[in-house]
Amino acid sequence: MNIYDISKKAGVSIATVSRVLNGSDKVSAATRARVLAVIEQAGYMPNAFARSLGLNSMQTVGMLCADASDVYLAQAVQYLERELRENGYTAMLCCTGYALKDKQAYLELLLRRNVDALFLVGSQFIESTKEGNAYLLQAAQKVPVFLLNGSLNGENVYGILCDDEQATYELTQKVLKAGACSPVYLYRYFSDSSARKCAGFSRACEEAGLSGGRCFACPGSFDEARAFLEQCPVADFDAVLAADDGLAVGAVKYALAHEKRLPEDLQVAGYNNSLLSTCSTPELTTVDNRVEFLCATAVSLLMQVLQQKDVPQKSTYSATIVPRGTTLF
Repeated sequence: MNIYDISKKAGVSIATVSRVLNGSDKVSAATRARVLAVIEQAGYMPNAFARSLGLNSMQTVGMLCADASDVYLAQAVQYLERELRENGYTAMLCCTGYALKDKQAYLELLLRRNVDALFLVGSQFIESTKEGNAYLLQAAQKVPVFLLNGSLNGENVYGILCDDEQATYELTQKVLKAGACSPVYLYRYFSDSSARKCAGFSRACEEAGLSGGRCFACPGSFDEARAFLEQCPVADFDAVLAADDGLAVGAVKYALAHEKRLPEDLQVAGYNNSLLSTCSTPELTTVDNRVEFLCATAVSLLMQVLQQKDVPQKSTYSATIVPRGTTLF
């Protein structure tokens, strides 16, 4: 049974059925009761797209995530979906990969589904050129766009991000003060977030009188990170700081394979305070970038935007360093 059958059986117009479904107060109590009785008898479930024509809302948010197998991104998606559900919204997730053309294609796909807003999970969606970001600004002309751990200047674009640069700067300072003289920094791919982290690392090294720029791209698995360190351009490194806990676990595997004592011979620190940090032996020193708080804040801001309230276009919060067994502090 569809909306046409409902209207015929209840003896009312299709428009009246639509008003009842949309909760309009322009329907008498008696008519509303008659229509609802027919709906209940039929077990009718209104189509979301049809209902949205009256509500001007699908109560659905589109989410773009580069790689759902990434521990940090998967955790963020989980928290976002939970917060949205608690606010009466459902989530539609697309895993885009890292190619710009695929990000653009999936974003267009979500817009065609009439979502109420877009969440871009992770800084991988921020491109280095104005042209590369044009598709985000165009999308923001249709729906609010929320960047998790990224920011972009533009109307109807909202960035919620951790201060990765400051957190990495403070972490590097602690590792250096604990005795490291030749640290290296590893990241998987060059994104807006990894650029901020590398900047914090380099700044701390330069202030300590060390040559900056010992940041290296190291994509891949734990074992690939370990293999990279075995051929690291810096032969005498005594500390490894990593842009995520997975790379840091690779550094731990490298140390154990080469009989280096942790943390006496090699200090290791990760980022994200993920499950991996406590599965490592010894447990990893890491940075808690408070992903749950980030997601709760993002959804709260979305609700305010949908209510046409003024909200900041960029919200930055501090991270917390979590010392564990892989550093000397």
